[in-house]
Amino acid sequence: MSILDKVKVGNSVQINLELSKDRLTKETIDAINVSSLGKVSDFRITDGKGIGVVLQLSNGKEQWFFEDEIDLLDENGNVIKKNDDRKDNNNFIFDFLKGLNYENKNKVRELLNPINFFIWLVVSFKDIF
Repeated sequence: MSILDKVKVGNSVQINLELSKDRLTKETIDAINVSSLGKVSDFRITDGKGIGVVLQLSNGKEQWFFEDEIDLLDENGNVIKKNDDRKDNNNFIFDFLKGLNYENKNKVRELLNPINFFIWLVVSFKDIF
């Protein structure tokens, strides 16, 4: 489930400073130290792999954060526990695919082997599923 399904513009979230302080300015870090709460003002595609949020901080400035750098809050201000749907999948096939590794082949005979190609293909695409 995406952050877009849970958060709307105007919601308050809590910033996890430990996950993001290496890329923030001193002014932003000081504002987060004053109050780790931020108000969602917009969404932004981060690096092609996810959605980030633009937050209005306690000093009135806006800063964007990756989805995993913030914690969602409920109506009472309590942190909503994140559940990673990928980790909840206990399917035997997916567990088997995660254990596959591909070793680079150097000999032509090994490269032309269809079984090696199939293993390479499965290992290459296993993170997509």
